[in-house]
Amino acid sequence: MTHHEIGVGHLELIDELLLDDQAIAEQVLKIKSERNAVILVHNYQRPEVQAIADFTGDSLGLSREAARTEADVIVFCGVHFMAETAYMLSPHKVVLLPEMRASCPMADMADAVDVIRAREEHPRAAVVSYVNTSAAVKAVSDYCCTSANAPQICQAVDSDEILFVPDRNLGAFVASQLDKKVISWNGFCPTHERITVENIMRALEQHPGAEVIAHPECRPEVLAVAHHVRSTSGMLNAAVTSPAREFIVATESGMIYPLSQAAPEKIFHTLPDEPICPNMKLTTLSKVLWALQTLEPRVTVPEDIRVRGLQAVERMLALG
Repeated sequence: MTHHEIGVGHLELIDELLLDDQAIAEQVLKIKSERNAVILVHNYQRPEVQAIADFTGDSLGLSREAARTEADVIVFCGVHFMAETAYMLSPHKVVLLPEMRASCPMADMADAVDVIRAREEHPRAAVVSYVNTSAAVKAVSDYCCTSANAPQICQAVDSDEILFVPDRNLGAFVASQLDKKVISWNGFCPTHERITVENIMRALEQHPGAEVIAHPECRPEVLAVAHHVRSTSGMLNAAVTSPAREFIVATESGMIYPLSQAAPEKIFHTLPDEPICPNMKLTTLSKVLWALQTLEPRVTVPEDIRVRGLQAVERMLALG
C-alpha cells in the first residue's frame, strides 16, 4: 500500500469523525508526511485514533510492518512494551509513544530479575515470554510468542517443560493444547480478567444466536463457552469467514471498531459490563499530533537488552 493510497483511505474515515477530531486528524496526516512517519495503532485504541492509522493490528504484527517500511519515524499508538518492540526491530528509526504513561499492567507483573530466579528454579524449562512483556523480560527469555501462535511455538520448542510468562490465562490455554508441562507465571490482564461467564450468558440472553469470540487472555471458563478463541487479528478472520451474522466480542471494547470495519454487514456486541483498558484509551489525536510536532516522547532500549530480546523474537520466527 502506498502512502497516497493510505491517505485516500484516511480521508474517507476522517469524514466520519467529529469536526474537532477532523481538524486534528488532518493536521496529523500533514505533519506525518513531512516527518516521513508511519502511524501504528493497536486494535484497542480509540476509534478516532484508529481512523488515522497506516496499520492497525496486534503489537508484534504492527512492529514488523513498520520495520518493512522506509519511514524515519514510528508513532506507536498503544502501550509501552509495544513501542519497545518496535524499537527492537527498528533501532535506526525514531520511535514515539504519544502517551508515556500508557503501560500494560500484565507486562508489569513480570520483572526480569524474577524471571531469572524462576529459570534457576526450573532449569529444565524453556522460557517462553508472551510479546506482552518488557524488553528486559524478552532479553532473559528463550523464545517469544503471540496470542495467535503461543500453542504452536510452545509445541515446537525442544523442551518438555515450558515456563510461560506472564499471562496465566494464556498459559492455561497453551497447556490445554499440549502434552507438555506448562508452568504459568501468575500474571493476568485486568481487563480480560473482569470478563466472566456470567457476562457472556447475559449477553447471549440479549442476543440469542450470536457467536462468542473470546481472546485467550480471558479466564479458562470463559474460553470454554466461546465459539471462537482468537487473537485480535484472528477475530477479524473469524468474523469475516463465519456464517454468523452477530457476534459477542469478549475482549477490550475497542475491538468493535476494526471488526465493524472488516465486516460492516455484521453486528458486533460488547459485553454488558463493557471491558475497557484505561491505558489503551490514554492516547488521543491531540497527543499523536504533539508527538509528531516535537518528536517526543521517544522510546529506546539499551543495546545489550535489545539484541538479546530480539534473539527471542527471531527464535520464534524461525519456528514459524
